[in-house]
Amino acid sequence: MPQPRTPWPHTPTHRLATCGTYFVTASTYLKVHHFRSADRLRVLHRGLLTVARDYGWQVEAWAVFSNHYHFVAHSPSDKPTAESLSLMLKTLHAKTSGWVNRLDNARERQVWFNFRETRLTYLKSYLARLSYTHQNPVRHGLVPVANQYPWCSAAWFERTASPAQVKTIYGFKTEKLSVLDDFNPDPGWRNEERTQ
Repeated sequence: MPQPRTPWPHTPTHRLATCGTYFVTASTYLKVHHFRSADRLRVLHRGLLTVARDYGWQVEAWAVFSNHYHFVAHSPSDKPTAESLSLMLKTLHAKTSGWVNRLDNARERQVWFNFRETRLTYLKSYLARLSYTHQNPVRHGLVPVANQYPWCSAAWFERTASPAQVKTIYGFKTEKLSVLDDFNPDPGWRNEERTQ
């Protein structure tokens, strides 16, 4: 009996027929650091949050880096599916690609590659991915404490959630999560932040 085919890892199958909460990762083509400066990270960060809001996605955690980003969000409550995720990310990627390519005078360059999503159906899985996303800058060695990284949700989360919620979310172990996250973001923004 033939084995079921595994989807090609570089072109994941998007399963968005059900509304719900999703963990999403997107990366630049060939993991190139197109967003390595503080100004570029600011634009990508603002773009992600703005486009998500415009498409009705409720973002609960995010982390934006020089060559990838992660977020946890709920699909629009007035839609029966999460299919707007593809269009939302296509819009974000088109806008940020156009902007960064104009800056670099590289008009036809491919900036973004693809995205992966996981629908979170278990409470523990959801809470663990919230923790993973908030703490991702620490995991990548960019800051010693996540709330020091300007382009992630940790500082916002710690300001808006109760101390008990923060303790609960940050208490979830993430070492055993199966997340493809081998991007090694560029830490060059640190030098810029110090000189401003």
